[in-house]
Amino acid sequence: MASNPEQIAPADGLNTTQSPSAASHLTNDFAILMAIAAGTLLVHLFTANRYGFNRDELAILEDARHLAWGYVAYPPLTPFFGRLALSLFGTSLVGFRFFSALVQAITVVLTGCMAKDMGGGRAAQVVAACASIPFSLGAGALMQYMTFDYFAWVLTAFFLVRLLKTSNPRYFLLVGASIGLGMMAKYTMLFFAVGVLAGLLWSDSRKYFRTIWPWLGLLISLFIVAPNFLWQAQHHFVTYDFLRFLHQRDVAEGLTQSFLPDQLEMTLLSFPLWIAGLYFCLRTREGRNFRALAWIFLVTFGLFLLAKGRGYYLAPAYPMLYAAGGVWGERWLSTLTVGRANTVRVAVAAALALNILGAMAVALPLAPVPSAWFRLADKVNVTLRDEIGWEDLVSTLAHVRDSLPAESRAHLGILAENYGEVGAVNLYGPSRGLPRAISGVNSSWERGYGDPPSQTLIIVGFPGAFVEANFASCRLAAQNTNSLGVVNEETTERRDIFVCGPPKAGWPQFWRNFQYYA
Repeated sequence: MASNPEQIAPADGLNTTQSPSAASHLTNDFAILMAIAAGTLLVHLFTANRYGFNRDELAILEDARHLAWGYVAYPPLTPFFGRLALSLFGTSLVGFRFFSALVQAITVVLTGCMAKDMGGGRAAQVVAACASIPFSLGAGALMQYMTFDYFAWVLTAFFLVRLLKTSNPRYFLLVGASIGLGMMAKYTMLFFAVGVLAGLLWSDSRKYFRTIWPWLGLLISLFIVAPNFLWQAQHHFVTYDFLRFLHQRDVAEGLTQSFLPDQLEMTLLSFPLWIAGLYFCLRTREGRNFRALAWIFLVTFGLFLLAKGRGYYLAPAYPMLYAAGGVWGERWLSTLTVGRANTVRVAVAAALALNILGAMAVALPLAPVPSAWFRLADKVNVTLRDEIGWEDLVSTLAHVRDSLPAESRAHLGILAENYGEVGAVNLYGPSRGLPRAISGVNSSWERGYGDPPSQTLIIVGFPGAFVEANFASCRLAAQNTNSLGVVNEETTERRDIFVCGPPKAGWPQFWRNFQYYA
């Protein structure tokens, strides 16, 4: 068969035909990576149902019931997987989180495969894969858009490594597809896409832009993103307003000030590995083919730093550097004496094990509630507290409903302040005979206030001053707690539950000005 004239031959010009023993060795290497990834998947499946749905998962769950090409707070990919999980597993917590755990297990395999493609042996592949596990454990623990964003970045990096290894520009088609997929998960993929463009232009890889393939990849990416862009245009680019609000809040609360320290917190004891990966790509002869990866990372890093992004936004850029660092480390070990090399191997294994165990302790719902372990994990991982107490909240709302006279229950509505409350009421409320919650938060606002509109409202999450100013005949009916005594937003600043009449200004006028972001 004739070779493709646009495909550039491998730089070393060697025959790449593998012997049966070499092919068997590569198969065994891949099997090891699959086994490591399967271990992370099993850990997620065995621990996923220990607490409850997280606040952000309840938002995904609610939006999954209203499939669209866009939402106020995020692109449509994550609600799509949420809908798929609902269709396959119902409202099972383990089932709802399955696809998050699965794609994170795949990222572990992809990280090891990148090390192989950069010239690494079994040790480099295993080290790189294990270095990626801690963050993947946290990202795969919840159904959240960050999970699929992380997967798309790593998939893009994998195809880039294949492109740089084989010099086959057709890989730009897959790079474009994975960037488009990432844009449908989280818009921070745009930062990485700019980094990819800059990294390729600032390295020897600029030669590929004289072919048609990068431009076809761009068209594929735009084709994938087009439905969401049209949705945004139809909704006056509402997500831009949402993201501007979110960024202003993050800056005002100081959440972006720790961007640099956060890089150490995310990579933990694997910090030397990604530094070695940068060195391998930038300074070594063996890493010259992969120099673009270093520039991609550095440009993306700089963009987030200048834009005052949250520290974890950069997390998906590290697996490609772990892979490069594993290759450099494997070659460096070959220059040491046997005794020193073994000492380094033990130290690396211990560091990776500590990383993984530490991540499991705080990222997964393992700690008994409440315990000293849980309190420590909760300080590090504040998402844990938001997995507790949602059924208690809905039970309290049901008790309030039961205390009302029959005429008030006849036209009853529940007005919720945040998306966690909306999702919880609409998940657990039907079995208790509660009406579906309404809210002005994010995409809930466009779903309206019901027809006919409610004349009696149970209002949860709003401060008393807002309730008194906007609704008739209000009284404090209850205060929310949870049976485990965990302190979170729903038991502190959002604990008050009111019973009120309809809006003083009437439903249409009230709703017109009620949209807000969270």
